[in-house]
Amino acid sequence: MEILFNTRKIVLATCLVMSFMAVSAQSPAVAVKTIPNVPGFTQPAPMDFNDHEGYVSLFNGKDLTGWDGNPRFWRVEDGAIVGESTKENPSGNSYIAYKAMKAKDFTLKFEIKVEGKGGSGIQYRSQTGVPWLRPIPTSLGPVNLNWMMTGPQADFWPSEKYWTGQFYSENTPMRILAWRGQVVEGYGLKSKRLMGNIGDIMDLAKGVKLNGWNEYTVIARGGVFIHILNGQVMAVMIDDDPGSSNNQAGYIGIEIEQITKVAVKNIWIKKLN
Repeated sequence: MEILFNTRKIVLATCLVMSFMAVSAQSPAVAVKTIPNVPGFTQPAPMDFNDHEGYVSLFNGKDLTGWDGNPRFWRVEDGAIVGESTKENPSGNSYIAYKAMKAKDFTLKFEIKVEGKGGSGIQYRSQTGVPWLRPIPTSLGPVNLNWMMTGPQADFWPSEKYWTGQFYSENTPMRILAWRGQVVEGYGLKSKRLMGNIGDIMDLAKGVKLNGWNEYTVIARGGVFIHILNGQVMAVMIDDDPGSSNNQAGYIGIEIEQITKVAVKNIWIKKLN
């Protein structure tokens, strides 16, 4: 038994070294494809972004049934929900929310593309009708708070250096809780602490497709939130405060910010509660 045990340790150690060498040889933004084959152990099935077993669709690809947003900025185009803000028709911060469902624990998958220098993000566990903390330009006219969203956001702003992939708390004093590349443990407004690093914030940005479609996955379980972009984990946030706005059931939504065009399609959710 001792010889067999030592042999297993040698095999396992060899596999771990080979795996480490594979990781070191690649950019942190690229998923490692070499998986060690250790006798007696199994591997999880590979990620299949188009596997929708147990999921329901939030968008029919034809119209905005179930969605609520300012029609000045939101429409359906080429099978995608499109938000567009121009110099002639600026949106400021504008959102469209899927009002047919509230969800707390789920896995959400969607494809997103941004054209231009503005930004976007997917709201989740979010509320509408909440007073806005930051000043809203009066040039945009009266603001309908039912078209504004407050709560967690999976950020997506490819033209900016740092934002895409981070965990952002929209319209709350918490704001950025976990930057791209970070694992953060916190307790609502009271505290946040860096517990570990996923990778370098700029190296991870190499996996973001500019002006192209990106596959985004958001996992929310209790107080744990994981943002995955094109198969790469970007940020992990853990909020242990049960009373935090991050930990309430809420709506899924899409943001547009500044002069830009955002398109989102293939929106599927596996809702647990």
